[in-house]
Amino acid sequence: MKSHAIIPRELQPYYDDWKMSPGLQSGNHIFFTGFTGANANGDLPSDPEAQMRNAFEKVGLVLKEANLDFGALVEMTTYHIGLRDHLEVFKSIRSEYVQEPYPAWTAIEVSGFVREGAIIEIRVIARTE
Repeated sequence: MKSHAIIPRELQPYYDDWKMSPGLQSGNHIFFTGFTGANANGDLPSDPEAQMRNAFEKVGLVLKEANLDFGALVEMTTYHIGLRDHLEVFKSIRSEYVQEPYPAWTAIEVSGFVREGAIIEIRVIARTE
């Protein structure tokens, strides 16, 4: 089975600079890179809500490039700094994006990310049919 990289124009630096696919289709599933809260041009806002929305928007870019929407998500793993501090806000923002049937979800607290100031990373798997 051959894999296919899914690279929205806005996320081309992930592929070029980091040597990773924003999304990689293998069979009937797309495996996503974990997205932090930096916006597409690399700026990282200090506001946790803005970071959460930015991460979801990058997931949305890959879904759109694959002609899918958030209803295609089957699994979501989120990594948080200060999980208990912002879980309710995250759940509220997440509910604006996910669709029924809701994807399986695991939230994990971590001690840090490569990018200083990042507080969230979202990794998902989507189905294509």
